[in-house]
Amino acid sequence: MKYGNIVRAVFRNRPNRFVAEVNIDGQKETVHVKNTGRCKELLIPGCEVWLTAPGTPDRKTKYDLVAVRKDTGILFNIDSQAPNKVVKEWLETQDYDRLKPEYTYGDSRIDFYMERGEEKFLMEVKGCTLEVDGIGYFPDAPTERGVKHIRELIKAKKAGYLAILAFVIQMDGVTEVRPNIGTHPEFGEAMDEAKKAGVEVWFLSCHVEPGELVINYRQNGVNTNTQTDQRIV
Repeated sequence: MKYGNIVRAVFRNRPNRFVAEVNIDGQKETVHVKNTGRCKELLIPGCEVWLTAPGTPDRKTKYDLVAVRKDTGILFNIDSQAPNKVVKEWLETQDYDRLKPEYTYGDSRIDFYMERGEEKFLMEVKGCTLEVDGIGYFPDAPTERGVKHIRELIKAKKAGYLAILAFVIQMDGVTEVRPNIGTHPEFGEAMDEAKKAGVEVWFLSCHVEPGELVINYRQNGVNTNTQTDQRIV
């Protein structure tokens, strides 16, 4: 997944979850943040960020903030719309007979429905932008919607679908995502229930450039035991 254009800037502050103030070549600019999560460990005054200018008419802001370099030197894509886009591109290379985004199942819209032969798949995608000591964590803020989607996957698995919870890891060097039970215990509990019910957990490791996000490989998740993931982040 590539952005049409990319501009380097320096982060100043984030007045609210929707906008940030940055410096572009020394000039102050208000930009849209394409992630409503906290990102407090990433968006630190003085850090290096990258913006894209979609060119949409009548926008309040010219730029979207889509990537940030953490103080560890690791580059993060924080665009919350990027995971579904990059997964769609990747799934189109995986020899499914049918691929349908935004599939209505039960009381939810599940991100992807796929078919391969007689097999039917449902996949829910989550983007991971929170990293601590080389481990990814999700979520970085409570997500009742995320819990609801996991419950739907459990129902789908019982109904005969191959159900998948896929984490797109929006940074290099991280291969595992654990439930952030310090922020949302119920999400961790739902992940444990899903694992026991036979829902597959996939970690989709990515390579990040300022203007690009690419899935490198898929790894099946095995560590969803919240009893050992007590870190509060």
